[in-house]
Amino acid sequence: MAEDWTEKYRPRSLRDVVGNPSAAAAMRQWAEQWDRGVPEKRALVLMGTPGIGKTSSAEALANDMGWGIVEMNASDQRTGDAIRNVALRASYFNTFDDEGNFMSVKDGGRKLVVLDEADSLFGNADRGAMPAINELIKSARQPVILIVNDFYELSRKSSAVKTDTLQISFRKPTVSAVQAVLTRICEAEGAEVDPAAVSRIAENANGDMRAAIRDLESLVYGYGSVTGDDASVLTGRVVRKDMYALMDAIFRKKDPQLAFRTYNEVDEDPGTVALWIEENIPYECRSTGDLVRCCERLSRADVYLGRISKRMNYGFMSYARDMMTEGIIEAIHSKKTVYDRFRFPQYLVKMSRSKSSRTLRRSLCQKIGSITHSSWSRVQNDCYEFYRTAAISDRDFRAMLVREAKLEPEELGFLIDQKMDSKTVRQAFEDAFPKDEGESKTSGRKKIQTAETIGFPPSAAPKAEKPASVQAETQTEASAPAAEERKAEPPPAPKKTQRSLFDF
Repeated sequence: MAEDWTEKYRPRSLRDVVGNPSAAAAMRQWAEQWDRGVPEKRALVLMGTPGIGKTSSAEALANDMGWGIVEMNASDQRTGDAIRNVALRASYFNTFDDEGNFMSVKDGGRKLVVLDEADSLFGNADRGAMPAINELIKSARQPVILIVNDFYELSRKSSAVKTDTLQISFRKPTVSAVQAVLTRICEAEGAEVDPAAVSRIAENANGDMRAAIRDLESLVYGYGSVTGDDASVLTGRVVRKDMYALMDAIFRKKDPQLAFRTYNEVDEDPGTVALWIEENIPYECRSTGDLVRCCERLSRADVYLGRISKRMNYGFMSYARDMMTEGIIEAIHSKKTVYDRFRFPQYLVKMSRSKSSRTLRRSLCQKIGSITHSSWSRVQNDCYEFYRTAAISDRDFRAMLVREAKLEPEELGFLIDQKMDSKTVRQAFEDAFPKDEGESKTSGRKKIQTAETIGFPPSAAPKAEKPASVQAETQTEASAPAAEERKAEPPPAPKKTQRSLFDF
């Protein structure tokens, strides 16, 4: 089977990386610092959209520096234990060979640890991954690269990702840069591809180099000799209008036919289109009358969408579409055009940002409900603020929740409004699971296992039997007043050793 062209023509050196020369130079400068020892920033974060060469650049850097590479991507198990076993353990032992044998840097060279799609580490499958990543960022003795599509999603979980890493942004390569790469591949493969077809493939890729190479490969294997007309089959799959194009057709060009065609090419549901229009109406309408008329058209479209939802009568879909395109255009009477950027719906932004927090809150309520014999909805609606206030103010209560409810650092940090790697969160886990077995699990104080602490009164506590000679010596040495004084003292009440949720 022929080798995949995306792997066959993957850049082998940073000099071959297309479209991001400044990013490649910054990566090389960071890597050269490792030749002089461990740098201040032990981890590098590569940010950018999928398919623009982040992973290829990391592998090219390893080739340039003569480093081995260990990669963990979304298909691997990336729990906290897995990351510690692979990445942290390797950094503590300097390096390891391809068979997993640990050796010194002098003997085996350095190893580059790559965590691909690091922003998708969250969930039950990757539980505990973030604390391990924080530890890796701060204490690794080998170079580490985190590859993310959404840096915000990763950085908002931990302050260490922002402060203790070097961030490098990758941009989409231009159409001409993509076209030059495709032309070189055609020459290397001896493929007969019309320059017009190469240009069409490069434009359709929208900066995604990986997609462009795969499109070229599919056309060459499918047609042999590729013409410009052959490349047109990619139009329906690759070229999709975005919401900015639709907003431009409605508010700026005010062309009903163009708005109608763009609406059909946008890969979004009508409800999302309505949110975009609602967000931009106040900024695009220059008069009160335009604002009133646009809102009336949009409200009428919302009525039609509601009837579709309630009656399952999709015949109203055309009415909703017409109201959101031709209706909005007809409602704007002002001839002035606004040349400001279009706004992304804030409702979608808030829902996207709160998705992980809502999931985390539900998981937290489920765990608290399991130890209080309540449903997660009951905890969330009636008791959540009580537990939150108690956890913020009471150190012992935090430790008890961690121990009894088996909370993760992300969950406790969310409950008390702190970062998962904050001092308070770390202290709660130290109190809940002390390293010293004799240390108290709640306050850190050592316990003495006496008769009183395990529930026996002094008179009823079991005692070890002594030989007769020892008992006689003990009885003769003991003074009568001391014995009377001990008898006069009332036995202390047994101490309670285990605290439950209801003791706080």
